[in-house]
Amino acid sequence: MSGLTTTDLKSLKKIYSGKVRDLYQIDDTRMLMIATDRLSAFDVILDEPIPEKGKILTAISNFWFERFKDLVPSHLTGDRPEDVVSAEDRAQVEGRAVVCRRLTPIPVEAVVRGYLAGGGWKDYRQSGEVSGIRLPAGLREADKLPEPIFTPSTKAAVGDHDEPISFAQCADLIGADRAAEVRDTAIRLYQAAAAFAATRGILIADTKFEFGLDENGTLTLMDEALTPDSSRFWPADQYQPGSNPPSYDKQFVRDWLESVGWNKQPPAPAIPADVAQKTADKYREALTRLTA
Repeated sequence: MSGLTTTDLKSLKKIYSGKVRDLYQIDDTRMLMIATDRLSAFDVILDEPIPEKGKILTAISNFWFERFKDLVPSHLTGDRPEDVVSAEDRAQVEGRAVVCRRLTPIPVEAVVRGYLAGGGWKDYRQSGEVSGIRLPAGLREADKLPEPIFTPSTKAAVGDHDEPISFAQCADLIGADRAAEVRDTAIRLYQAAAAFAATRGILIADTKFEFGLDENGTLTLMDEALTPDSSRFWPADQYQPGSNPPSYDKQFVRDWLESVGWNKQPPAPAIPADVAQKTADKYREALTRLTA
């Protein structure tokens, strides 16, 4: 199965390898971020790649960064990745890398939910709340919420689980004013994206953003934006409240892993080639629908 599972640039120093992305140092102010074809499911990195996934994620993120440029600054510098690496390294960056500013990361995942799904649905069934936010009684799985809600989580190290936190806990971590700014910015971005995606036949059930601060303390969107890795995309024509809709993301892999009884501890079982290919097809369909 073809795909780039790891990178090994000779012309730059690798400084970090995450679940999906590898970071290389360019200089004191810039980094090169490469999206590999690795897939993380249940916070475990799978051995098998999803073909072309990194290129698709990069194209989708770049689309949103451009679309959002008047709403929030992004980490992109505008430099071409091919210009900061040697000729022998260009094959590893082509179509899947961006040159980005070095920022001070904010240590929370900015999760916004517009529909009741996934972990939010599980929490609601148990308590009637999601991240400490009381929701109306009688909601069904996949119901649209009265308004989008901000449900932050901790940013875990590779291999660990992100943990949902309340807004009060978020404020304790990063300060009340900054937490409010992150919340309001994340909800504004989600609403703008959801409105656009709806015109392309996609419902964005939920998404997570990552933010950092530049040298002036300005809140800046970083990492990725509204990809099938960081969001739950549903085809609008198959949406049916009361059940879990099909999605344009790694849910296909998650469902297969659940079906084989995996205990969600590493190592993960080997993903069949047809499951990987169908997942890749879902990612590409999302890209095509959004940007065509």
